[in-house]
Amino acid sequence: MEKKHQINVWYAVAAVFLLLTFQSWWTAYKTIEPIPYSQFEQYLKDRKIAEIAIKDNTIEGKFREPQDGKEYFITTRVDLPLAEQLTQYDVKFTGVIQSTFLRDLLSWIIPVLFFFGLWMFFIRRIAEKQGFGGMMTVGKSKAKVYVERDIKVSFKDVAGVDEAKRELQELVDFLQDPENYGRLGARVPKGILLVGPPGTGKTLLARAVAGEAGVAFFSISGSEFVEMFVGVGAARVRDLFEQARKAAPAIIFIDELDALGRARGANPMIANDEKEQTLNQLLAELDGFDPSVGIILLAATNRPEILDPALLRAGRFDRQVLVDRPDRSGRRAILDVHVKKIKLAPGTDLDQVAQITAGFSGADLATLVNEAALLATRADAKAVNLSHFTEAVERVVAGLEKRSRVLNDKERRTVAHHEMGHALVAANLTGVDPVHKVSIIPRGVGALGYTMQRPTEDRFLLTTEDLEHRMTVLMGGRAAEQLMFGEISTGASDDIERATEIAREMVMRYGMDDKLGNRVYAAPRQSFLNQPMGDVTDASQETAREIDLAVKERVEAAFRRAVDILTQHRKELEAGAALLLKQEVLTADDFPAIRPQTRRAAAE
Repeated sequence: MEKKHQINVWYAVAAVFLLLTFQSWWTAYKTIEPIPYSQFEQYLKDRKIAEIAIKDNTIEGKFREPQDGKEYFITTRVDLPLAEQLTQYDVKFTGVIQSTFLRDLLSWIIPVLFFFGLWMFFIRRIAEKQGFGGMMTVGKSKAKVYVERDIKVSFKDVAGVDEAKRELQELVDFLQDPENYGRLGARVPKGILLVGPPGTGKTLLARAVAGEAGVAFFSISGSEFVEMFVGVGAARVRDLFEQARKAAPAIIFIDELDALGRARGANPMIANDEKEQTLNQLLAELDGFDPSVGIILLAATNRPEILDPALLRAGRFDRQVLVDRPDRSGRRAILDVHVKKIKLAPGTDLDQVAQITAGFSGADLATLVNEAALLATRADAKAVNLSHFTEAVERVVAGLEKRSRVLNDKERRTVAHHEMGHALVAANLTGVDPVHKVSIIPRGVGALGYTMQRPTEDRFLLTTEDLEHRMTVLMGGRAAEQLMFGEISTGASDDIERATEIAREMVMRYGMDDKLGNRVYAAPRQSFLNQPMGDVTDASQETAREIDLAVKERVEAAFRRAVDILTQHRKELEAGAALLLKQEVLTADDFPAIRPQTRRAAAE
């Protein structure tokens, strides 16, 4: 119900209290004089009482003439043969049946009203948290509205996505000066879709646009449109655009658009008319509003492939802006933004931090800086230095150290040779990322040790040789176990899985097998978040068998190459494993044999 039509319970409670106050005031206004019963009898004898009213516990009456300025009196009733005395002294008297209706009524109505009000209060609080807020308000938009002074984010707070910022700068120019921007007949895009993996700064970019333009910012998640009631989502879409028209110029930002804009009819086994009605209303609003009034629609998703094609056609979301993971220079720019909030030690080389964080998103880098600051605080350091960043990278990538996980001597020797096998194979292959650190300290859920490599540059193209070398490095741990102990363990399970994945990619997606030819056998990649290989498509059973054999042969070939390399460097393997067992952590400075061949040759 609308507020103006609601019957507020507190009004009734206030009225009852006013009534009681008036009654008390009226009683006091009568100026009743309380007197003892003995005094009452004396007044009777003196014939000063004109009339009385006898109640259950009291006797009220009126004097013939005011006594001490009082016209009325009251006294406590005492059960005595009173009637004869009243008649004897010529006093008019009567019996009064005292009404207890109001007292009885208030004795139960006030508690009822109190508990009813308490119940209504909690029901409304629960309803608001569940997204209802009253039966007549379910169709209201739940968008959070930020006015100009609420937006503290600008483009200088967003780093590592310069191309996306240049695309969105047009929106700011249009919102600040729409007449000049359209002087040549150009119009701003109706909708802009920010596409990219999670944590790359899509929401931050949208808020930066609003902060730069200084306009109202309506922010809502795609999942907040849909409720259990049919038609609620469509009503909320209408209300959202109506609010934006009233506040124009404004920016509407819909986060996680895939929750609202999933392709209709994609799964015929699942029917949800409510979601389709909501999407239809959004499409209608996109067709109906004129961007020249100063309303810009932004949306973000990391799954653009599942969006309805009608949503992405020209005239609706007619521009897509990729917000990808940053490259090395972008990571450095992002680190520069986040280290402003911490105390950084002089001389800390953030280029090295950017170098060892390949593949990190903006959110990952923010977490990394915070972890480094926490580690420095825990170590009682005066500032955050490079060692804290390195340890934070290890913690983010490999997990928390598990020094309480005690291994027996045989397991420690196996892990030490396993990790040294990875490091030596990487050091003796060209085009492989150099080894940064080798450790046999258990981390995370199941990692008993790890070998960290530091990329020298971001790679966007990989050759057949590059992929084969990566597989060889992965198989180096198992090759070392086989070479030194004559048996293998379960420690290489993750290595084998990753090597098999690379081999399948080479055979099924990249066309790098001579027998199977230049053809793709894998299903298309599904999303930024998950990129499953999928089943073999459009291939016979014989071809599927050939694919399995080709994958197996490539993994086995990588294993044989790793064995050959470690056989040639068996002395370094034994010495490195012994030193690793002693120190638990090694770098290239501690054991030069794990330094890449080219660098060793240059040093010599």
